[in-house]
Amino acid sequence: MESTTQTLHVDLGERSYPIYIGTGLLGQAELYQRHIPGQQVMVVSNETVAPLYLEPLLKALNGFQTASVILPDGEEFKTLGIWNHIFDALLNNHFDRRCTILALGGGVIGDMAGFAAAAYQRGVHFIQVPTTLLAQVDSSVGGKTGLNHALGKNMIGAFFQPRCVIADTNTLNTLDDRQLAAGLAEVIKYGLITDAEFFIWLEQNLNKLLDRDISALSYAIQRSCQNKAQVVAADELEAGQRALLNLGHTFGHAIETGMGYGDWLHGEGVGAGICMAATLSQKLGWLTDSEKKRIVAIIERAGLPIAPPAQLSPERFKELMSVDKKVLDGNLRLILLQGIGKSLVTDDFKHDDLKATLNEYGKANR
Repeated sequence: MESTTQTLHVDLGERSYPIYIGTGLLGQAELYQRHIPGQQVMVVSNETVAPLYLEPLLKALNGFQTASVILPDGEEFKTLGIWNHIFDALLNNHFDRRCTILALGGGVIGDMAGFAAAAYQRGVHFIQVPTTLLAQVDSSVGGKTGLNHALGKNMIGAFFQPRCVIADTNTLNTLDDRQLAAGLAEVIKYGLITDAEFFIWLEQNLNKLLDRDISALSYAIQRSCQNKAQVVAADELEAGQRALLNLGHTFGHAIETGMGYGDWLHGEGVGAGICMAATLSQKLGWLTDSEKKRIVAIIERAGLPIAPPAQLSPERFKELMSVDKKVLDGNLRLILLQGIGKSLVTDDFKHDDLKATLNEYGKANR
């Protein structure tokens, strides 16, 4: 099938780069040749993705000096110990500082490979080839890289931009339904934070996305990347506006950490977290009852959880949320909604309202 490629740009001055979106891109040698300045390419993938896509990728990289490192698959392996396997491979193959690290996989692989690129010999080239919906619409774009710690998700990392992102929508054909739904959580997020028109489109086209209609998926990926690229260009290092991209994430990260990494997928935590943020926003009088119902309805239709796990008590939730990158000077900041398509980062909420929100979910789970 001939690819129709959409090209978007993340405008960051000398660190600007393109996002290529289309079918059949993974095997297009000229895309890689454009963005690999040296001869050495280390492909980082995992045990699930490599058997599917490593061989055609290496064929496209014919002419380069290539090597690969295959990591175990899962959020629970996004650790310093597993991360070190990438450095073992780089050093054993005598890769120098003109090398390129290429991430072939979902968000975990992109985060780990990107952080390795930021650290190896104080920074080498990096390319993202995301193979999940979540990675194509969110984690591969914007330069956030990192690892988990037992006490908090993504607490060790760096901002490090790729040279390009190559999103081949054909890779979504091998994605299971649970992973597809997890990616939709991030897609829905974009409609909620800044793009009400997109949210309406999602309400009307969600069934097409769940049915893997390629036209609908391509549009959702493109629109999501456009939204993220605009936010990242305005605030690369998350000094302000970029934090809006974390709608639902403070609640969601608490769920992932509290349940043990890998028990809940990232997108599942975000889905429940968006519902919790909507509930708190409604309690503050910022969101109408009908708006909250629309938000919960689309999360549920996407096949995502709309409430946190019963095992996490309100007290444990607050403890986990206190270890969050958006905490400044001891103050917890949350991304909340003032309507569909309108969001803000704030610590201007009554902690009694947050407590009431957590208690409400706690009672519902009992």
